[in-house]
Amino acid sequence: MFKNRQKWLEENKLVRTKPGIKGTIVLVNHWAHKIILTIAQVAQISMLAILFYTVVLRYVFNSGVGWAEEVPRLMVILFSFIACAVGVRDHMHVSVTFFYSRIRNKTVRKMLDILTNISTLLCGLFLFYFGLIYVSRLMNVTGTLPMTGLPTWVQYAPAPMAGFLIAFDSVLFLTGILQPDDLLYSENEKEGT
Repeated sequence: MFKNRQKWLEENKLVRTKPGIKGTIVLVNHWAHKIILTIAQVAQISMLAILFYTVVLRYVFNSGVGWAEEVPRLMVILFSFIACAVGVRDHMHVSVTFFYSRIRNKTVRKMLDILTNISTLLCGLFLFYFGLIYVSRLMNVTGTLPMTGLPTWVQYAPAPMAGFLIAFDSVLFLTGILQPDDLLYSENEKEGT
């Protein structure tokens, strides 16, 4: 059983492969993203189950529950922001590669990669900073969501969390701790000719 567990950990990049502090940072990064992905999967499955439950109640039993619209909306918000952070981690964000793929000079390509990581870092910092300000302002307001009674700031909390992850991953790519081919969720793309 231990051998299978060890093999699973190695395949999912959840054991330290680099020595020292860099290896520890990469390991923490991998574990954090596995946890984040699990949260996103639970949110998506919960949302689908609640929507299915609501449809059955509405069309079969001619009734419904009030919170069944609000909770899936919260799940979509959570899932969307986590998906943004995951996309940055594996460079799955939208990019235009028309010019980039035609550049053969490795120095120019490296500069464009750095520019991309800096731009992503700035977007992550923007999302983190202003999301955190907005959430902290809403924490001082006594409003609640109408059906669940949750505080209003709950629906905005995923924004600064995703911003932090985006900025953190961008810093790791800029410093070289993470390499572009260190993928967790996708496979390396083959450049077309």
